[in-house]
Amino acid sequence: MSVPPTSPSHRATSRVARRTLLGAAGAVAAGAVITPTVMATTDDSEPAATSQDDAGSGTTTETFPRTRAEAASGEAPVEAAFPIGYIGVAWGGTDETTGGGIRLRGADGDQDAWKPLGDGGCSVANGGGVLIAADQAAGYELKAPDGATGLRSLALDTRHGPHRKVQVPTDPTRVRGVEYLSRAAWGADEKLRFKADGTENSPTAFYPFQTITVHHTAMANDDPDPAATVRAIYQLHAVTNDWGDIGYHFLIDEEGRIYEGRYSGDDGMPAHDKDGKVVTGFHVGGFNSGNLGIALLGTFTEQGPKEPAREALTRLVRALVRLHGVDPQARVTYTNPVNGVQKEVSEISGHRDWMATECPGAVMYQELDRLRTSVAAARR
Repeated sequence: MSVPPTSPSHRATSRVARRTLLGAAGAVAAGAVITPTVMATTDDSEPAATSQDDAGSGTTTETFPRTRAEAASGEAPVEAAFPIGYIGVAWGGTDETTGGGIRLRGADGDQDAWKPLGDGGCSVANGGGVLIAADQAAGYELKAPDGATGLRSLALDTRHGPHRKVQVPTDPTRVRGVEYLSRAAWGADEKLRFKADGTENSPTAFYPFQTITVHHTAMANDDPDPAATVRAIYQLHAVTNDWGDIGYHFLIDEEGRIYEGRYSGDDGMPAHDKDGKVVTGFHVGGFNSGNLGIALLGTFTEQGPKEPAREALTRLVRALVRLHGVDPQARVTYTNPVNGVQKEVSEISGHRDWMATECPGAVMYQELDRLRTSVAAARR
């Protein structure tokens, strides 16, 4: 049921306007949680916002598919009017996926076997839903996890919808020399950050940097269209989970492309404000502010990331620890600035160091020592 990826999702060239390179900043402060309460709008009719702080940077108009979504509730079979690329599944009553399942139905009416919902990844651990690749299915059927209430789902197409035009800067953008794809360059629809009344669902809040947390997205490896997957994660986090934005500060695909995540304004570099403080994301419930989240696309429970992704993660983390002047091999005391709760963690940690979750996968978690060593060696 697969189809070739569409060209807008495979922009290998990084494009953004925010190219401010901040000097080293101290790392002292804290982390908080933003809890949005209202669903964001999904109107894609206008171009996505983009920043243009570089006076010499030009822009070019590119097209991206508008995300199409159909919501459903309960376990009854669901059909969609478009090829389903991803299915978001959310529920209440438990943060476990045990007993839950899904089976897909092709356009010819054939049904796949039941498959488990998986471990759910970061989103479920943080109180959100799970995102499942659907391989262009025509429909699906669900089994709710044991003890779940209020089962709901969302069929998503982030690859074949009507085109919308986006102004994308022509020059590559870098974080202290590390190239990345801006939100505009991977097709983020900035309207998803806003409520129906036009107010921002989760207004940006900034705190001094403290730590870096590594995640995996717990989705399929060998992804043929990672930018489409990033757009689907964005939809799940911003709208289905009602967080108002994508939860991570950066994402990295298997080929080593780095994607800008959480919106941080138009006057600083990604994930930061002009003073070098970190925008609060939604990746470690209860410990978010001052905690910078990087997610590797894929599942790394039984295998590690491909070498390009591993190298990109090392480059990005190296740039960030240099920016903030911290020791990548240190143990630190993270302090939540809202309630003063503290936690002893490594300067570069995995999601499971903060809460009960498989993230970032058993194999990737074992690689964190290698990451810390590689980053530290480059600093000498």
